[in-house]
Amino acid sequence: MAAAWLALFLLGGSVGCGSAPVAPPRGAVASPVEPSLPVTSDSARLKDSLTGREMSPAEVADLSDRLLADGSKALNNQQTMARLELVILKTLNAPDKTYRPVLWRNLGIIHYHQQKYKQAEHDLQSANELNPKNARTHFYLACLFAHKGKIFEKSGKTRASLQQYKRAAIEIGLARKLEPSNALYKQDPKQIIQQENGK
Repeated sequence: MAAAWLALFLLGGSVGCGSAPVAPPRGAVASPVEPSLPVTSDSARLKDSLTGREMSPAEVADLSDRLLADGSKALNNQQTMARLELVILKTLNAPDKTYRPVLWRNLGIIHYHQQKYKQAEHDLQSANELNPKNARTHFYLACLFAHKGKIFEKSGKTRASLQQYKRAAIEIGLARKLEPSNALYKQDPKQIIQQENGK
């Protein structure tokens, strides 16, 4: 009996194997394939997050890190930075506090590049209080203090200027200690702000 079933199975399995392929009848529609998720740019994801698509604090932290990467074109796009600022501020009010150091730092970077130095200092100091071992936070604090030193220097406030430059040296020293292989942190903050002002 088992041999009969096996023979039937083998015979049934081979039916149609030796014949030529047949085209589907005209007008036949292929069954729809599940569409894959579209690949969207970070700017599009950012815009979507303001118009309804919620993002988790982790997603906002990752997205803002990518948009604020050194040399990113997004840093010069005012609309993108304004949107990112709104999304970060909204996310900072979320109950999940895990990503707050990154979010505060990134908000500080936005304010730094917008030349809102007082806000940038508050944001970066908040990030530093939550995570004092982030080299990028220390780097931006160094640049911020160097900028403040330059401002005081231009207004003839030598003592205040020297104090800010000293703070910049301390912060860049911490950044170098935390990430000694990062070439950006090997630069002098005064040179960095001169390059920024030369843009």
